[in-house]
Amino acid sequence: MGTKKIVVTGIGATSPLGGTAEESWQNLLKGESGASPLEQEWVARLELPVTFAAQARVQPTEVLERVESKRLDPATQFAVIAAREAWADAGSPDVVPERFGVDWATGIGGVWTLLDAWDTLRERGPRRVLPMTVPMLMPNAGAAAIEMSLGARAGARTVVSACASSTESVVNAYEHLQAGYADIIIAGGAEAAIHPLPLASFASMQALSKQNDSPATASRPYDVNRDGFVLGEGAAALVLETEEHALARGAKIYAELLGGAVTSDAFHITAPDPEGSAAARAMIAAVESSGLTLDDVAHINAHATSTPVGDIAEYKALLHVFGDRLASIPVSATKASTGHLLGGAGAIEAIFTVKALQERTAPPTINLTEQDPEIALDVVREPRALPEGDLVAISNSFGFGGHNAVVAFRSV
Repeated sequence: MGTKKIVVTGIGATSPLGGTAEESWQNLLKGESGASPLEQEWVARLELPVTFAAQARVQPTEVLERVESKRLDPATQFAVIAAREAWADAGSPDVVPERFGVDWATGIGGVWTLLDAWDTLRERGPRRVLPMTVPMLMPNAGAAAIEMSLGARAGARTVVSACASSTESVVNAYEHLQAGYADIIIAGGAEAAIHPLPLASFASMQALSKQNDSPATASRPYDVNRDGFVLGEGAAALVLETEEHALARGAKIYAELLGGAVTSDAFHITAPDPEGSAAARAMIAAVESSGLTLDDVAHINAHATSTPVGDIAEYKALLHVFGDRLASIPVSATKASTGHLLGGAGAIEAIFTVKALQERTAPPTINLTEQDPEIALDVVREPRALPEGDLVAISNSFGFGGHNAVVAFRSV
């Protein structure tokens, strides 16, 4: 159990629902979908089997200066935008640089830079490959850009754990703050993989929804007609600090980060353990490491990607953890609105969990027309009021490779 209280003092996001964290949250509550047809010429030229995705509502080139965006892969552009918003939201704290760190994440990294450079090499030769190619494509580019932009010198670490990546970055930030490595840390993740190759690859493995005729309703967690996830893009960031540091500078506090946990399935490179045993262990550890019990959990933001196998496995894990009480815990599956941001998913869902606690409102799960009878959850379909008093909520993330990461928050 950690001896320090760790709190959330700033949030930032750029997502398929909005260019800021607050806009994303408000459009989530409205039941909007970020998915739409792709209009790029390569969709038809390459005859892609999936012709839609959840693109960022505000493209980073609309926010960043041209000279800056040209030197950053789109994933890093998203990262910088989200981190700067979170930092400003936290009041741009006056902190000793050596006590300020970054824990960042991505699932894939600079895929646009890598594949564009490969095309350049093949078509135009090695002399035309840009010298900034490696710094732009490396997975730690987001962490590096954030620490240089904001002056963080207590370390800039990067997690690459597929779809669990940015939740794991939040767990790491909690542990690093508890260990005394820093007083304040920006944690989160970013992804920009709406590119022909990832789309073709995910489609080939039957992971993506192929409902090309209705993108806005394609992501439908728990529905009997779910057929895969919708690829999304964007970034989200949380400013985390010790309560002592936050109170000393008079910071506003969104919620307390109670803790988190990371486990692994040791089962399959893409499929989850169908019994969800390791995922269950992560949920239990995330809550009990804080000294609370599972009876304290009042809300769940589920991983819920809208894949037939994944949704069932998570339900079994939840049932193992909460037993009969699960039927009375409101569950939100927000990927129905945002699509799946891969390495950025956990961070934006952590923000949604924090906002749910702050505003006492569980966000809706859209597109659920006929709930799978094998998944007996209390799924939130319209914004729902959460009870008054001390509330605890968890956010789940599970990734290819059998990575499981869970974080727990408490209202303040």
